[in-house]
Amino acid sequence: MSKLLSRRQLITTGLATAAGASGVVVAARLADRYGLIPPDHNGIYGVGQTLTYALQRPLMTGHASMAREFNRSDISKICPVNGPPPENETYQRLQAGGFADWRLTIDGLVARPASFSLAELMRFPSRTPITHQACEEGWSFIAECTGVPLSYVLNLVGALPQAKYVMFFPFGEKGFPLGKKWGSLDMADAWHPQTLLAYAMNGQELPAPHGAPLRVRVPRQLGFKSLKYLSRITLTDTVKNIGKGWGSSSPEHGFSWYGGI
Repeated sequence: MSKLLSRRQLITTGLATAAGASGVVVAARLADRYGLIPPDHNGIYGVGQTLTYALQRPLMTGHASMAREFNRSDISKICPVNGPPPENETYQRLQAGGFADWRLTIDGLVARPASFSLAELMRFPSRTPITHQACEEGWSFIAECTGVPLSYVLNLVGALPQAKYVMFFPFGEKGFPLGKKWGSLDMADAWHPQTLLAYAMNGQELPAPHGAPLRVRVPRQLGFKSLKYLSRITLTDTVKNIGKGWGSSSPEHGFSWYGGI
């Protein structure tokens, strides 16, 4: 533990010193050495994004860094939502059938590509933490979410060592088979014990406005990272060109790639 802490202190201190001394190139090289450059490191805000991610990530890895978990008495009476459920025919048909025919596809850099039904996911080991969700628009709430740890599913499909990111795709829209919106996590957050594939909320089936039948829940990041209406998960070594041409000003539909809180 002391060695790990010393390494983190070395990285963050080095980056801060380099940035403070206007040594942007030095800071970037140090971040690259430790794999601390985010996908949105290019562009006008690239340097800021890199320094933010590189300074925060070493302090936010490992099981010791857990988002606060609350008591049932803390659960919010009102849990706001952002946007309506998908309006495409596929989603509406599956919803009408209680999502019995829905499946989650997992592919990419995995040893055993697979697809799982909602019933299968619900039979896997689960967690039911009560955590805070903060929206990038300023509102927040506390809710109880039940789901299978993403780490459990990644072990089932055999995540390969070269995988750097886990991509999440929702139900598609016309002209965009995988949906205009997408989400991704680095492997540190993907393996974290609080990151869930959630199928229930506050003791009930996940409501449609909150992402039924399945959403990823990432308590350590802003709400846009907890993508709703999951249809597919892909492990990859790059997010380059994902969403290209969709009018997004950054890798994830208009927001910075890293949304840590």
